[in-house]
Amino acid sequence: MSVGTEPAAAPVVRRILAQTSFETRAILRNGEQLLVTIVLPVLVLFALVRTSFIDLDTQGLTRVDFVTPGVLALAVMSTAFTSQAIATAFDRRNGVLRLMATTPLGRGGLLAGKVLGVLAVEVVQVVVISGVALALGWRPEVGALPAVVGAGLLGTAAFTALALLLAGTLRAEGVLAVANLVLVLLTVGGGVLLPAAQLAGPLAHAAVLLPSGALGEAMRGALLYGAVPPFSVVVLLAWTAALGAGAARLFRWH
Repeated sequence: MSVGTEPAAAPVVRRILAQTSFETRAILRNGEQLLVTIVLPVLVLFALVRTSFIDLDTQGLTRVDFVTPGVLALAVMSTAFTSQAIATAFDRRNGVLRLMATTPLGRGGLLAGKVLGVLAVEVVQVVVISGVALALGWRPEVGALPAVVGAGLLGTAAFTALALLLAGTLRAEGVLAVANLVLVLLTVGGGVLLPAAQLAGPLAHAAVLLPSGALGEAMRGALLYGAVPPFSVVVLLAWTAALGAGAARLFRWH
């Protein structure tokens, strides 16, 4: 008679990929998350290209060429920050984080799954937004792709760190309000859609130091000129280091 054995946990890579798949589907199946991550950037793109209620200094470029990099930056910000902050905060409030941390997935696997889930959603966003932009007449340089990927990863790192810092320190209801408010403020005056130099007054100087302004400049540099400005890289790395250190020190799992 054979002796039964305890079922072994799946390999770590398979566990993380399974969590990544769950995180991705959770975002894409949630109507509110879809509104923030995909519908909002597409509406902003369409409005800025097809209407003239905002007078843009496009620096000789077509409106769609000028606007699309900023909209892609907004999409990264909405997923890596707002969507992730709200989802993680409610997972924490409902005890999901504490329970998942006790499974073979562990805290490291859970965080890895969340980060990879953000990247997977960003791929969907880029495909959708690029498709709409191409239909509106956008003609990007294919050679800019490596620089765009680099800019997107830098922005994702900075805003995911901010999301985890908020989600791990504030109440879920507070995160919901703060994350949406910050997204609106950074969209309007954070230099993500328009170059910081075109903002009014002190914002023109302050926005370049914000992660939103740095991400916007990085995307515009990559797609319009084929290279990410070094200053934007420094700003994004500095924000990632500072916010990541804060999240590592202050994040509460329950």
